[in-house]
Amino acid sequence: MSDNIYSVSQLNSAARQILEGNFSQIWLTGEISNFTQPVSGHWYLTLKDENAQVRCAMFRMKNLRVAFRPQNGMQVLVRANVSLYEPRGDYQLIIDSMHPAGEGLLQQQFEALKMKLAAEGLFAQNLKKNLPHFSKAVGIITSSTGAALQDILHILARRDPSLKVVIYPTAVQGKEATAEIVQMIELANARQEVDVLIVGRGGGSLEDLWCFNEEEVARAIFRSTLPIISAVGHETDVTIADFVADLRAPTPSAAAELVSRNQDELLQQLRHQQQRLDMAFDRLFTRKSQRLKQLTLRLHNQHPQNQLRAQQAKNEQLTHRLQLAILRQFENTQQKFTALSSRLKQKSIAISHTTLSTRLRAVKSAVKFLRKSPSDGTSK
Repeated sequence: MSDNIYSVSQLNSAARQILEGNFSQIWLTGEISNFTQPVSGHWYLTLKDENAQVRCAMFRMKNLRVAFRPQNGMQVLVRANVSLYEPRGDYQLIIDSMHPAGEGLLQQQFEALKMKLAAEGLFAQNLKKNLPHFSKAVGIITSSTGAALQDILHILARRDPSLKVVIYPTAVQGKEATAEIVQMIELANARQEVDVLIVGRGGGSLEDLWCFNEEEVARAIFRSTLPIISAVGHETDVTIADFVADLRAPTPSAAAELVSRNQDELLQQLRHQQQRLDMAFDRLFTRKSQRLKQLTLRLHNQHPQNQLRAQQAKNEQLTHRLQLAILRQFENTQQKFTALSSRLKQKSIAISHTTLSTRLRAVKSAVKFLRKSPSDGTSK
C-alpha cells in the first residue's frame, strides 16, 4: 500500500493541475450535441466523434465574439483549455473560440501565420508609413467589376474630382487572386505614379477573403515603398493584410474617405486662411507705413539743405538777439550820456558864475585900489 493517501478533493485538485498544465490552448474538432444556453448567457455543450465525447463550457464574454449560432449536429473547430470541475470530478473543456469546421481550419492557419509574422516584426507600428497629407494620385488594387471599386470611385468623384485615380485590376477571390494582388502591388511600386494605394474588396466569407490572409500578399504589402491602406470586407472582417498595411480602413468606402479631400471643407479652410492672411497683411502694412513715416521724417530732418535752413534760422535768431542787445546797450549809454551832459551843463554854469563873481570882485577891488592911489599926488 502506498504511503500517499489522497482525499477525493486532493485527487481532483491534482488531476486538475495536471490537465491544465499539459493541455493549454489546444485545438479540437467535433460535433456539437446537448447545446444549452441558460439565462446567464454561458454556453454548455458536448463535443463528440464516433467513439467518445467531452463536456464543454464557453462563458458569455467569450461566446459574444462568435459570429454564428451553434446548433446540435454542427461540426466545429474550437480552441480550449482542458480543466476539471473538482466538485463532481468531471473533466471538461473551457472554450476560448469557436468556428465552423471548414472555417475553423482556416482560422487555425490564420492564427499561426499571424503569430509568425508578428514575431518577425511585420506588424510593428514604428515601421508604418505615413499617408500623404494631400494625395495627388491614388491607386486602387481590386476587382474591376466589383461593387467595392464603384463605391470608391463614387466617393472620390464627389469629394475630390481633381484627384487622379489609377486602377490596378486583379482577382480578389480564387486561386489566381494571391499572385495577381502581389503582381499589382509590385507594378504600382515600379511605376511610382500614385501617392498611396488602396488594396481591398467587398465583404464575403472567410474563404472568399482568404487571399488577403496569404503570406505572399502580406510580405508584398510590407515591402511596398508606397503607403498602403487595406480595405477588405466589412468592419468586422479582419485579415492578415490589415495587420501589415500602413492603415486599416473598415470598408472600401472608408478608405476612399481617408485618401480624398472634401472640397467644400477645403474651400472653407482656404477662406479662413485667406481671412487670416488679410488681417496679418493689414497689420503688417500699418506697421510698415508708420515706420516709413518715421524714417521719412528723420530723413527730412537730416537732409543737408534742411539742416542749413535750420542753422540759418538759428543764426538769424542769434543776430536778432544781438541787435536787440546792442540797441538796448546803446539806449542805456545814451540815457547815461544825456544825464551826464545835463549834469555837466549845470556844473559849467555854476563855475562861470563863480568865476565872473571872482573876477568882478577883483575888478572892483582894483578899481577901488585905483581910486585910492594918487596918480598925481591927489586922491581921485
